[in-house]
Amino acid sequence: MSLTALQIKEIKPSKKDQKLSDGEGMYFLVKANGSKYWRLDYRFGGKRKTLAIGVYPQVSLKEAREKRFEAKKLLSDGVDPNEQKKARKRNEEAPTFEEIALRWWQHEQGQWTDGHAKRVIKRLTDNSFYALGNLRADKVTPLQVIDVIKKIEGRGALDVANRVKQAIKATYRYAIQHGVVTTNPASDLDGIVKYRKVEHRPSLPKNELPKFLTELEGYADRGSIFTQTAIKLLLLTMVRSSELREATWGEFECADCLWRIPANRMKMKTEHLVPLSTQSIQLLNQLKLVSGKKGLLFPSVVNRRKPMSDNTMRQAIFRLGYDGNTPGKSKAVPHGFRATASSILNEQGFNPDAIERQLAHMERNSVRAAYTHHARYLEERAQMMQWWADYLDEKRREHEEIIYV
Repeated sequence: MSLTALQIKEIKPSKKDQKLSDGEGMYFLVKANGSKYWRLDYRFGGKRKTLAIGVYPQVSLKEAREKRFEAKKLLSDGVDPNEQKKARKRNEEAPTFEEIALRWWQHEQGQWTDGHAKRVIKRLTDNSFYALGNLRADKVTPLQVIDVIKKIEGRGALDVANRVKQAIKATYRYAIQHGVVTTNPASDLDGIVKYRKVEHRPSLPKNELPKFLTELEGYADRGSIFTQTAIKLLLLTMVRSSELREATWGEFECADCLWRIPANRMKMKTEHLVPLSTQSIQLLNQLKLVSGKKGLLFPSVVNRRKPMSDNTMRQAIFRLGYDGNTPGKSKAVPHGFRATASSILNEQGFNPDAIERQLAHMERNSVRAAYTHHARYLEERAQMMQWWADYLDEKRREHEEIIYV
C-alpha cells in the first residue's frame, strides 16, 4: 500500500526505528529519536545500495516520489543514483572564477618578481572580478570573457586587454590541469583585441651619443652627482633601470670585477652576472666616498631605505634636452640606452648571443637557454663590456676635441 500525506504526518516515533514502505523500494524511516527520512533501496552492479532521498518535512511525500522516479530512470539508463548525487554535489561545490584565479596566481607568483606578481593580480581584480569573479568557474562562457575584454579595449587600454585575456586563459589552463573544469573559454580568443603598432622606447641614435656623453659629463654642475653617476653606470652596464636603482653594495664583487644581481630582482627570476669595466669600478669607488658602503647605491632623497625614483634619471635626461621637444636632439629614456648599446655592439661584430645574455634576455629555445644560462659567455662578455666602456670614453673625447678646437 502506498503512503498518504496524512499518514506520514501523524506517525509517532517508538522505541525502535520504523520503516513504512511506499513501494518500488522507497520507504519512510522514522528514527527512535523522532527524525524522519526518505530512503530508496535498489540494486546496482549486483550489490544492494541505499539512496538518501531527503529529510521530512523539508522533502514532502510528493517530492520524494519525484526523486524516486528520477532515480529509477537513472538506473534504467545504467547510472548509479548515488554516484550521480555525488557528482552533482561536486559540481555545486565548483569554485568561482575569482577563487580559481587566485589559486593560479598563488601557484605562479613564485616564478615572478614581486612587482610583476602585484601587477598581475591587480589587473585581474580591477578588470575581471567585477563581472566574472562570483560566477562558478565552469559556467563562464567565451561571450562573457569577450565582454570583459571588449570593455577594457573600449577604454583604449589595448595592452591591458591583451594581458587580462592572457591571464584568464592561463587561469583556465591551470583549472583544467587540476580537474576543476574541462574547457577553456579564452582558448580561441587570440587576435580579438585591436592591433596597435608597437612603439619602442626612445633610444639615443648612435650619432647623438658623443654629444650626450659630453653634456652628461657636465650635468653635476646643475644636478645631482648621484643622478649623473646612475646614468653613467646605466650606460656602462646595459642593465634595466630598476636593476640599477635597486642595487645594493652587497651585490658587487669588485675584486672579481662582477656585479651579481640576485634572481628575485631580475625580470626572469634568474641570477644575472654583469662584468664590470675598469670605468664602472672607478665610478663605484667614487660613489662609495659619498654614499657609504652599505645599503642602496642610489637611495631616495626622501627615504634612504627606498631606491631612487624611476623618474629621476628620465627627468635628468630631459633636462639635458633629450625630451623630444628640443631641435637637433632626439628623445631618450633610460631603458633606451640598452637598445643603443645593442645596436652598436652588433654593428661591431660582437657575438649576438653574448649581447643578448648581457641584456639578460632569456632564450626561448629550452636547450639553447640551458646552455646560455650556465655558460653565460662570461669571459667574452667581460671583454665586450670593457670595449664598450672604452668606446664611450673615446666618443666623448672626440666630441670634446671638436668643441674646444
